[in-house]
Amino acid sequence: MSLLPSDRSNIWRVTIGLLLAQSLSATAYNTTATINSIAFVDLTQIKALAGIPGFIVLVGGALANYPAGVFMGRRGRRTGLVLAALLGGIGAALGALGLVMHTLLIYLPGLLLLGAGRGVLDQSRYAAAEVHPPERRARTISIVLWGATIGAVAGQALLVPSSDWATRLGIDAYAGPMVSTAILYVLTSVLIFALLAFDLPGLVKRVAQTYPSRLVDSLSQTAQRSFREAMENPNALVAVVAMVCAQGAMVLVMGMMALHMKDNQHALGDISFVMALHVLGMFAFSPLVGQLADRLGKKQTIAIGAFVLGLGAMLAPFSLLTLWLAFAQFFVGLGWSLMFVSGSALLTDALGLAERARLQGASDTCVQVGAAVGSLSGGLMLASIGFTALSLIGMCVALLPLIFVMRAGLDTPRVATAT
Repeated sequence: MSLLPSDRSNIWRVTIGLLLAQSLSATAYNTTATINSIAFVDLTQIKALAGIPGFIVLVGGALANYPAGVFMGRRGRRTGLVLAALLGGIGAALGALGLVMHTLLIYLPGLLLLGAGRGVLDQSRYAAAEVHPPERRARTISIVLWGATIGAVAGQALLVPSSDWATRLGIDAYAGPMVSTAILYVLTSVLIFALLAFDLPGLVKRVAQTYPSRLVDSLSQTAQRSFREAMENPNALVAVVAMVCAQGAMVLVMGMMALHMKDNQHALGDISFVMALHVLGMFAFSPLVGQLADRLGKKQTIAIGAFVLGLGAMLAPFSLLTLWLAFAQFFVGLGWSLMFVSGSALLTDALGLAERARLQGASDTCVQVGAAVGSLSGGLMLASIGFTALSLIGMCVALLPLIFVMRAGLDTPRVATAT
């Protein structure tokens, strides 16, 4: 089977469409991510539980990712991603209502749904990757994720105005960002529905048969392995471990940064600036990260990312200066980008077409569980052992994938094929 004349334009329609959707959804998510731990502590007055909101968001993603992967394997990526965006919007609306009413009984379920929607939307990177040849997948994922750069800036820029808007209405200041998030997720669902309105599963099948992966033999293309069986492939194992550790280490260090800064008398504007630099590190250079992974090798790039993320975590406790904290958090974000983009592309290469959506959903469940553990333990660590020890633990988690990279061996990159 070969590509149809219309396939090349549809390939870029998918890529650009998901880039725009990523921009909107990242703006939505980043509008509230910074204030969740602060809002929760204000509601409960219990600092040690500051990691609970992030934990619940990540649990929502963990619970939704695998069934969403199964669903998208049967019904297609478009339907699954549209429903995920709507779910995130509903969750944000409930979160806003919970803050207005000052009740955790509405706020926390809202965060669970918000996390479920956000977690499933992250699988859009796989939808983009699988319409490109294996040797272009890392840069394709990086292009889609680059859309979150806009979200990093716009989301943080919306934080203060939306909080001021809520204050003028006489309601909880943190309900404003939640309302903005709900609106943006609804717009994301409309965008995905409109731009992916063609035979996407057919395009994916034709691309897989035209550009077969060298990591998957012809028999495995139609196989339906269990997740455990798939992890017997060392490349798949490296990919999952890299993404889990990158997400876990980043959430551990970044998730407690806002509270750490608030405890040390930093203003909301300073906190927003540091978080914006962190998210810029995650996404602003992702096109270059994708190029590096495709040319140098995905496992080599994972190793570089582990060192960069570990460095950022190590530097974070050395100063309370806003610029220093922003510098450290930028490196945490950049290290995450190197590991996450490369791991996502490597996992796509190592899975057959018939099992891909389901096992990618299972992989993202592992990623969300790892991040949830980091988020839940973050508040406890911050209260008990302090930010310095917390950061050193984050550094160790970031470096863990190096062991698996050494066991699997490095990549031998090949020349990219034009699409």
